[in-house]
Amino acid sequence: MPRPEAPGGPRMSVGDYTLMAKIGEGGMGVVHLARKPGGERVALKVLRPHIVGDDEARARLAREVSSLERIRSRWVAEIVDADPWAPVPYVATRYVPGLSLHDYVLEEGPIEGRDLLWFAGCLAEGLASVHGVGVLHRDVKPSNVLMEGRTPILIDFGLARVADDPKLTHTGWLLGTPGYLAPEILYGQDASAASDVHSWAATVAYAGTGRAPFGRGPSMAIMDRVRRGEHDLTGLPEGLRGVVESALDPDPTRRPRLGQLLAWLRPQSTRAGARGPVPPAPVAEDVFTLPLAIASASATADDPTDRWPDADPGYDHDLPPATRRETEHVTQALPTLGSPQGEAWRPDLQGRPWEPELEPTTSFGERARRATLLAITALAVGAGTAAYPWWATTLVLLLVWVLRSGSLAASKAGNRRRLRGRRWYDGAQFLIGAPWDLVRSIPGTLMLVLWSAGLAVAGGLICYAVAATVPVGLFVCGTVLAVSLWSGPGGSRVRSPLARVVHPLAADVRRWAVALVVVGLVAAGLALVAGDGTAWGPSGDPAGWTNPLP
Repeated sequence: MPRPEAPGGPRMSVGDYTLMAKIGEGGMGVVHLARKPGGERVALKVLRPHIVGDDEARARLAREVSSLERIRSRWVAEIVDADPWAPVPYVATRYVPGLSLHDYVLEEGPIEGRDLLWFAGCLAEGLASVHGVGVLHRDVKPSNVLMEGRTPILIDFGLARVADDPKLTHTGWLLGTPGYLAPEILYGQDASAASDVHSWAATVAYAGTGRAPFGRGPSMAIMDRVRRGEHDLTGLPEGLRGVVESALDPDPTRRPRLGQLLAWLRPQSTRAGARGPVPPAPVAEDVFTLPLAIASASATADDPTDRWPDADPGYDHDLPPATRRETEHVTQALPTLGSPQGEAWRPDLQGRPWEPELEPTTSFGERARRATLLAITALAVGAGTAAYPWWATTLVLLLVWVLRSGSLAASKAGNRRRLRGRRWYDGAQFLIGAPWDLVRSIPGTLMLVLWSAGLAVAGGLICYAVAATVPVGLFVCGTVLAVSLWSGPGGSRVRSPLARVVHPLAADVRRWAVALVVVGLVAAGLALVAGDGTAWGPSGDPAGWTNPLP
């Protein structure tokens, strides 16, 4: 395999291209940054000998390139040159100077909000461009998506059909990445357009959550979760999560078609991309018209590899791919009766329509109600501390310990379900493991309590310095303690279970008002008790601190 020499030394070349630097490597070949004299930089994939080692494989690559050279999409790194018959065969694509999605998420974190909708829409547009010339990608995954700013560029589609060579698949090669391969492929069935939709959804889930949707671990465990549809989409926005969940259905016939995804995503990504420099895609950008498709039918009909796989029940297999694509553009542009905004609905096996919902956003009012309820609760803790310092503090710390233990137990149970699915004994196993979870949470709880207690003591010292009374000082200590336990290190395992109570209450104004009145009355009652004196011990005898400075 030719490699460029060290900087300053002679450079190797492939064909007319000078290799400038190695920028990637995979099972199919090595990718170099390369350039022709006076030309633009390209990503030059030099193919490994076992991929194109005979005339049959080279012919397959040549047929693939002839189809893919028609792709002209903003969201695809198009093929600009190729020579399957060269001594060192290569494929040159547009060079995208950006990180892969995998590396981008590791460095920048998950993609959020409007940028995530923009990402999902652009990636679907790129995949539609590949499908538009009658080719399946077959390996959509985070490492095959490059980020050009905030815009995804789909790469590595040029070897889609070469990788389907039986000589490779029959010798134990797993052509794809576990967790991003559709379950029907894992069962040994042919890839289909629905398979690429599944991979698209898994990639969008990774972009929005920062983790593989089917988890990590041994490949066999990941593939088992894929086959059973055991995924974790926690963190995706609600509307997009419903779309992604439908596209990850283990049954390919129940997944939405790519045209249906685009019917929902195009309006979303258009609005999301309005603030960016890249204009949204038109509905049909391809100029491969129906007359041209009919004229080219005779050129493609004699090649069985240019037909869509029979595993996809949604396509007319008697039409050549180009003709089929043109008819799809026409039918997708027509509004469907009974569907809102002309979106295409597809009944699933139970007759229910696949209906993506617009992403709901949490209103400012709801966020304000959450904050108000939490603030009143913190004040109630402070009032309780002022009235009954030892009892209130002990109760709060025990509650924190139980909440953190329950959160750890729930996480452990969720990991078990993702690994081997639901079992009838999950509830019993949860209860049996609860004592150990209580012990397991002690170190983290102690760290959180010590950190919070330090801040509470600091608040008490400030009150002492300004000559505050005992009840006021205890009130400040208790309030600071409550806030610190919520926001301190390890506090996420306190916030998560409490949010399951606070968020539903805040979502409904009436329930929120009732909860606010109840908590407010408790806080007011405890404040009145504290005003009569602080009860320091079990006997309830009050003791005031009216003159803290002797």
